[in-house]
Amino acid sequence: METKHFKRTLVTTALPYANGPVHIGHMAGVYLPADIYTRYLRLKGENVLMIGGSDEHGVPITLRAKKEGVTPQDIVDRYHSLIRKTFADFGISFDVYSRTTSDTHRKMASDFFRTLYENNVFIEKESEQYYDEEAGQFLADRYITGTCPHCSNEHAYGDQCESCGTSLNPTDLKNPKSMISGHPPVMRKTKHWYLPLDRFEPFLRQWILEDHKEWKSNVYGQCKSWLDMGLQPRAVSRDLDWGIPVPVEGAEGKVLYVWFDAPIGYISNTKELCDSDPQKYGEWETWWKDSQTKMVHFIGKDNIVFHCIVFPTMLKAEGSFILPENVPANEFLNLENDKISTSRNWAVWLHEYLEEMPGKQDVLRYVLTANAPETKDNDFTWKDFQARNNNELVAILGNFVNRALVLTEKYFGGKVPACGELTDYDRETLHEFADVKATVERLLDTYHFRDAQREAMNLARIGNKYLADTEPWKLAATDMKRVETIIHIALQITANLSIVFEPFLPFSMEKLNRMLNIDRFDWNRLGSVDLLEAGHQLGKSALLFEKLEDAVIDRQIQKLLDTKKANEAAERRAAPIRETIAFDDFTKLDIRVGTVLECTKVPKADKLLQFKIDDGLGGRTIVSGIAKHYKPEELVGKQVCFIANLAPRQLKGITSEGMILSAENADGSLSVVMPQKAVEPGSEVK
Repeated sequence: METKHFKRTLVTTALPYANGPVHIGHMAGVYLPADIYTRYLRLKGENVLMIGGSDEHGVPITLRAKKEGVTPQDIVDRYHSLIRKTFADFGISFDVYSRTTSDTHRKMASDFFRTLYENNVFIEKESEQYYDEEAGQFLADRYITGTCPHCSNEHAYGDQCESCGTSLNPTDLKNPKSMISGHPPVMRKTKHWYLPLDRFEPFLRQWILEDHKEWKSNVYGQCKSWLDMGLQPRAVSRDLDWGIPVPVEGAEGKVLYVWFDAPIGYISNTKELCDSDPQKYGEWETWWKDSQTKMVHFIGKDNIVFHCIVFPTMLKAEGSFILPENVPANEFLNLENDKISTSRNWAVWLHEYLEEMPGKQDVLRYVLTANAPETKDNDFTWKDFQARNNNELVAILGNFVNRALVLTEKYFGGKVPACGELTDYDRETLHEFADVKATVERLLDTYHFRDAQREAMNLARIGNKYLADTEPWKLAATDMKRVETIIHIALQITANLSIVFEPFLPFSMEKLNRMLNIDRFDWNRLGSVDLLEAGHQLGKSALLFEKLEDAVIDRQIQKLLDTKKANEAAERRAAPIRETIAFDDFTKLDIRVGTVLECTKVPKADKLLQFKIDDGLGGRTIVSGIAKHYKPEELVGKQVCFIANLAPRQLKGITSEGMILSAENADGSLSVVMPQKAVEPGSEVK
């Protein structure tokens, strides 16, 4: 395929909902690969902008506000600030990170809608939707709950049942209720505007299926599936009181649908940046309307249809905008073999990670890139996190850099020694790492960030092997000239590492540059063997990474286990009531209270305890399977409830004359039923 050449690159990242913090799934799927790509292009000296921002409209925002009893603006202000700070703390190098509640965005989105409206792009249609007569408003799908027709979950939403995962329409629900008033809604007619995606299907087929066969298989495949099913008009407005008002007469109480509003945020945020310093950034139209701009959308797989079909249709319909050149969407990252879920708090929240592991941004950046879900869902585990830190960052990269710098301090006072005569092995090593630049470039240019990072680590492996094979510490006493050459080559490899790892590990490479006492090298110097001149004074060496002990990881694992336990407790439902019995059947049970006189373990039976019970009638023996839940001494002297008229049973050679009553908790633990205050032994339970 013919290589295209562009004057500039516009990188956009999916706008996270400002209704909660961001987690490792967001980082691995969107923001980290976008940052690696942008840093790489900047190192190459290319003209590039990275555009980000918060999505601050839509139902999730209003739901959060309603839940907390505050305004939607309160919610977005809080989480926009937290998200922006989190990204900055992780080194995600946006040129601008703005928001869809800005004045610039409101005007841009309104003007965009007006342009399509005046060009007769939209279809106006009336439809029936649920309306809350008590609240006096139409209901978004998420504002309706009812019984799922598939699994009978009584708390299913109008768009999805979170119990069985089935996608729903509000009309599918049994016994629907409004989340606002709690009353059953009624159907009422309402008018909306629709983007006729079906009219643009021929254009999309040519543009995607013929002109962009180089797109990632997961992206191309999903687009083809949508196109093969046939596209349908999609509403661009909805009845809601939070959002950008539809800017036409007769649209009171209607706002732009968030999927239409949000991607325009890429344009408005670019305009906001360019308007702040036109001399530095140029005019925003240059970035969005010049065919010499390469636009790349970084998103997760749940956004593919919006960025490959819907947003390009909007841009095409408007007529003056460029289209994305690539959309390297990632799949999902799971957590400990379970899907990340914000509602279940099953996530590693980025701001909490930094609170609990300060200074370890690059460790997480490295592990998330190594496990990037580039073509299929992947899994993050804390044990793998520990292993990659200890076995790769510490043992390979950190170990080589530390050895090279410490040996320089030891033998040459921290100054770069001169390079003497090269051996064949020296030349072989230099040739091997000279090829790294072309390989990493090819991988980064095609959005294979996981493989690019692996190739960068191979450079550190080359360095480690070189020092291990040449053993300069053994030659120091007899051949210092040879040691000078070995250390010189090791330091050139170290300096190359500071270049190749900068897009991936910016904090660590900044630290390494200080240790090397250099400014950051440009990308075009990667592969050079003369980065550090002889006599150059290095800075003081320090460890780049530190080993993570089991206790640190165990705390994180326990945190997740506690979350899972809390989720199970919250989701627990009591066992269904058994078949109805007649009152006379109940009266046949003789339930009494007895005092435990003796309690011992039954030999060769892990679950059984033998009780001697004062039942007010001369005493009895009962064997009960609660040994895993109580120590014998805990029950001596206690009063317990037991069934007195069960037929005797032989258990491990012991005649058991009744059954002690226990309640079973959700976790399977048993709690013996005891009266709240003492009663006479043999008292009946009625």
